[in-house]
Amino acid sequence: MPALLLSLCATPLFAGLPRAQKHELRHEIDQLEDTWRTAILKSDINTMRSLLADDYMAITPTGTLETKEESLDRLRTGSFHVTTLDVTDRKVRIYGGTAVVTSLADVQATTSTGNLSGAFRYTRVYVRDAQGAWKIVSFEASRITDPGQHK
Repeated sequence: MPALLLSLCATPLFAGLPRAQKHELRHEIDQLEDTWRTAILKSDINTMRSLLADDYMAITPTGTLETKEESLDRLRTGSFHVTTLDVTDRKVRIYGGTAVVTSLADVQATTSTGNLSGAFRYTRVYVRDAQGAWKIVSFEASRITDPGQHK
């Protein structure tokens, strides 16, 4: 609750920031998104560990919850392996110490239960930690079932 209150209180401060500073914050998140993409493609556990907050929670395309350690374990064991990840239509919105990213991802991947390839919309949430670093706290992906609905 205190973090939410702090985030809400910080939001008006961001609104008054100069355009260049707002652009720089968005650029930081864009760089983190690129780092995340590369780490997923390379199954880079150390980079993923540094990007994810300790209390990270994901909602997978199948609707299951996944913690930081579960996500890292899936990469480590190869039970989740991404070979292609093309991201488009990225939008970054900043609310004080919180950033919300939405994107379209075309994915070629396999899981322990089979093929997980297709088009997905996702939302990823970043929050600045006590040291000022952006950490991913939440992720949710939804499969696009109608290819005509990409936009």
